[in-house]
Amino acid sequence: MTAPESMNTPLLAREDFPILDRKMRNGQSLVYLDSGATSQKPQVVVDAEVHVELQANGAVNRGSHELAAQATEIVEDARSAVAQFVGVRPEEIVWTKNSTESLNLLAYAFDNVTRGRGSKKSFERFAIEPHHNIVVTRAEHHANLIPWQELCIRTGAQLRWLDLDDDGRLDLATADVIDDNTRVVAFAHASNVTGAIAPVAQLVERAHAMGALVVLDACQSVPHIPVDFSELDVDFAVFSGHKMMAPTGIGVLYGKAQLLKELPPFLFGGSMVEIVTMEKTTYAKPPARFEAGTQAVAQIAGLGAAVEYLSAVGMQAVEEYEAGLTRYLLENMAEIEHVRILGPAQAEERLGVVAFEVEGVHPHDVGQILDEKGIAVRVGHHCAQPIHQHFGVWASSRVSVAPYNTRADIDAFIETLKTVRAFFGLEVEQA
Repeated sequence: MTAPESMNTPLLAREDFPILDRKMRNGQSLVYLDSGATSQKPQVVVDAEVHVELQANGAVNRGSHELAAQATEIVEDARSAVAQFVGVRPEEIVWTKNSTESLNLLAYAFDNVTRGRGSKKSFERFAIEPHHNIVVTRAEHHANLIPWQELCIRTGAQLRWLDLDDDGRLDLATADVIDDNTRVVAFAHASNVTGAIAPVAQLVERAHAMGALVVLDACQSVPHIPVDFSELDVDFAVFSGHKMMAPTGIGVLYGKAQLLKELPPFLFGGSMVEIVTMEKTTYAKPPARFEAGTQAVAQIAGLGAAVEYLSAVGMQAVEEYEAGLTRYLLENMAEIEHVRILGPAQAEERLGVVAFEVEGVHPHDVGQILDEKGIAVRVGHHCAQPIHQHFGVWASSRVSVAPYNTRADIDAFIETLKTVRAFFGLEVEQA
């Protein structure tokens, strides 16, 4: 397939990303196709982090001096920027260290309600009892599966799941697992294995009709397509900075304002309190209630800068550019014999996250051959073993695109992928 001319020049200027100029082993140029795991950072994000460390290093909400005030302002400005980016209010954004922590925070907060913390109103909304069930999907990242498994173990509730069709898309025919005893429906906006986009509207409608809360894992979607949590009408959502050109160590939990107001805290300590005596403690309003301890100011500043950077480009432009890359990638992969794409082979209703297997070659060996050419991809089960089992494999290789990638990156990947089986003596190298 011939790529559109627009894919010869990246949507995001490569000079904004210093690491993309790095030479790898054997003097190979870096071809970074692992943004689904961790994206690269533009210079403006690095600069924002450095500014905090060198010019505004103070304790947030803990001092009246200028540095503390500047640090606090940076944190709250970033909160406002992130909130606007996903269509919600600043008080609905809670800082965590990553999406895994965000999801565990929710699960343990629900458990606290079940164990008697919180008001009668919160008990009626969040308590998980033995006759209840929690619904996930077979496509989940372990971070959106195991916390709910463990909550069911602790409470005696039943874990249920939506299953998948042959392409690895959610099969809505199995959505009848959501019933009037369902408390939580948790699912990924887009799979980190197949890239398939979930039917959010249908799942939210059914969950809410049954009185269940919806938790959306938006890690793969927020960096790549326009996302508005208010329009989606999800009750909670999570995403991580390091997948959207921001630092590691910073994540986001979104919750509808009224729900956060009713939800008891999970982590306890400084900054999340109102009044503390030796007998009892009262807690601050959200989001502070869920932000115990010292916050990661530099990382938050970096996330704020990343959001501003992406906003300036426009998420609609990002979506359209990546859709072209994804179509080019899929069509070229489909022409390689003995390569099987795990997930939809068409570019519609999916993102540029493509897991695949090469017949007769272990995924780690595939990754090593690509790495010898400076091409970075992910190998393993991608913290999503059940969906791999659905496809009859235990692991895969995975390529994922970002708006700093070009047709040349895809071409380099495709040409090297064609040589993998020949390297192991399984067939003559493809032309």
